[in-house]
Amino acid sequence: MKFNMSAAWREATSMMGANREVLLIVAGIFFFLPSLLSGIVSPNLQDVVGGLEDPEAMQAQIIAAYGGYAWLYVLVFFAQIVGYLALLALLRDDSKPTVGDALRTGAIGLLPGIGALLLFVIGFSLIGGLLVGASAASGLPVLAVIASMLLFVGMIYSMVKISLSPAVIAIEKVFNPFRILARSWKLTKGNSVRLFLFYFLIYLVYFVIAIVLSVLLSALVFVLGDTAFTFVGAVAQGLIGAGLSIVFVAVIAAAHRQLAGPSASAVSQTFE
Repeated sequence: MKFNMSAAWREATSMMGANREVLLIVAGIFFFLPSLLSGIVSPNLQDVVGGLEDPEAMQAQIIAAYGGYAWLYVLVFFAQIVGYLALLALLRDDSKPTVGDALRTGAIGLLPGIGALLLFVIGFSLIGGLLVGASAASGLPVLAVIASMLLFVGMIYSMVKISLSPAVIAIEKVFNPFRILARSWKLTKGNSVRLFLFYFLIYLVYFVIAIVLSVLLSALVFVLGDTAFTFVGAVAQGLIGAGLSIVFVAVIAAAHRQLAGPSASAVSQTFE
């Protein structure tokens, strides 16, 4: 089946409109609040690297400044995975779960989701390491450039191929990391370019909004001062991030429905 971007976007907007109250509540708890907390607690990047020109010194300073907040970033990451899966369950689970049921689905799917992500990272790193090592061993600079380009393209392609993994977990209830990746890879077969363009357009709009907001917030520094600016910036970043998460969850749900069918329960049985 060929992926239809227009139909997927119409369905995504329809799902967002029909479920906006519960989407806003869950996204506020699992995306906005964690992002706001990390934005307020974490040190400002400009303050961390201010006055430094040496790249190695800047890197060391950033690691020293942000390393102590690793636990916070991990908790935020986990919360966002749970929220992401819960929103997908609310939008697409045929059993019509309550918010509590959807949150349980998100909690149950947390470890399988992390496992699938780790499998992807490890596998891609091994392949990338072999490719880079082979190009370096050849001693030809042009091969190193080609290898870097191939790695970049391969990374984008692979990320598109596994992009439906959260839907496979939350909607099809597949919890085996290997089968999660295999199922997403199968669903996206023949539609990778269309899905990439679909995702790219969404992120492009987000990028433009983020740039415009950044310019506006920079102007507020002179009015509000650094302290108030940090809080306002964290709020704005949290709102934009939560908004993007809602949109992208709906997009993934719509793409999964189109490629897997209205009900994927029968299909998922072969993966359980």
